[in-house]
Amino acid sequence: MFEELIEKLDASVRNIRGVGKITERNIDEPLRMMRRALLEADVNYKVAKDFIQAVKEEALGAEVAPKISPGQQLVKIVHNELTALLGGESAPLREGNIPPSVIMIAGLQGSGKTTFAGKLALFLKKKSKSPLLVSVDVYRPAAIEQLKVLGRSAGIEVFDSKENMAPAEILSNSVEYARKNGFDTLVLDTAGRLHIDQKMMEELKQLKEAVKPVEVLFVADSMTGQDAVNSAAAFLKDLDFTGVVLSKMDGDARGGAALSVKAVTGRYIKFISNGEKLDTLEPFYPERMASRILGMGDVVTLVEKAQEAADLKKSERLAKKLKRNEFTLEDFLDQLNQVRKMGPLDQLAGMIPGVGKQMKGLQVDEYALIRIEAIINSMTFEERRSPAIIGGSRRKRIADGSGTSVQDVNRLLKQFKMMQKMVKQMSRFRPRMIPGGIPMG
Repeated sequence: MFEELIEKLDASVRNIRGVGKITERNIDEPLRMMRRALLEADVNYKVAKDFIQAVKEEALGAEVAPKISPGQQLVKIVHNELTALLGGESAPLREGNIPPSVIMIAGLQGSGKTTFAGKLALFLKKKSKSPLLVSVDVYRPAAIEQLKVLGRSAGIEVFDSKENMAPAEILSNSVEYARKNGFDTLVLDTAGRLHIDQKMMEELKQLKEAVKPVEVLFVADSMTGQDAVNSAAAFLKDLDFTGVVLSKMDGDARGGAALSVKAVTGRYIKFISNGEKLDTLEPFYPERMASRILGMGDVVTLVEKAQEAADLKKSERLAKKLKRNEFTLEDFLDQLNQVRKMGPLDQLAGMIPGVGKQMKGLQVDEYALIRIEAIINSMTFEERRSPAIIGGSRRKRIADGSGTSVQDVNRLLKQFKMMQKMVKQMSRFRPRMIPGGIPMG
């Protein structure tokens, strides 16, 4: 995400590092590079121009604080202006007073509307809501069936509309069904088109008028750059949506849509979707995204993902075992599964300050984790608890059972042995305590 933009913005800022003072003369070239980077990222021309002007005015008028270099000062200014460009503050979903609150989803065909509907319903479920999925897309073959498949995967009910029902009738019946069955939120997936047409817009306006949703979210395919922004602007004239969702962010190396859509439409980005799995939906935080774009990481989101994936009971048990200097392959597998729940490794690495740049160009082997899991699952209970008993014949059996090679098994056992030594060394350095339980170091 934003890989190309991150690299080019970093290069532009490097140009001013080492100077003693920010002046118009030494800032012109970095700003030219920055503007070029934004335009190459498919950012709207006026948005890029206004952004550079704002950075320039702020940089020339700013006093460089003691112990802060001009380069660091410029990074801070760019970060602040990027945050403002992205919306300044997060915009959480609105909630209605009378259930069910209806969230209407609109967008062009192929933008990822239906997938987002499933992701949003799962997101709401995790927030202790009771969502009902509804599709009024009676035009696209198998659209309703696609939503049912997503609903089953997320464990969320999908309203079962009858054949030959009109969108307005489906909507009316689903709202009544939600009220009678205790659903507090109705996620409404509407029909898309390959292009914007008046008939489509009229139907959307009628649905909106009939149900008066608390949110109307426009789903934009971030990989289409300015086309997504232009489509959003065109929809806004007729539909007046309340927020934007950027889909397919994991495939967007440029970031033009994310940096332009708020300035062009005036509507906040509510969510970003950055993967195919149903749990790859993130609320949008402008300040955090600005940090990612500048290669500064996003530790807050990383910690939140870790907290979501963490099994507290297992973590407590592991902490006790570590104190007793016990760490088995079963514990290792538990930790591995918790990491996998957090998302793709390359995305997680990008949230750690400095690590994203170092990993540029490196291919993260997600299948390595799958191989490790397969190897451990092919072991007996005794082998997982006491890997020292795994001799040559056992290694061959484990390799055959996991579909890997003996070399893969040897590599895992060697790495685990090193990890056990590290855990043992760490257990020796327990801090001495003073009364009150405060560590002395």
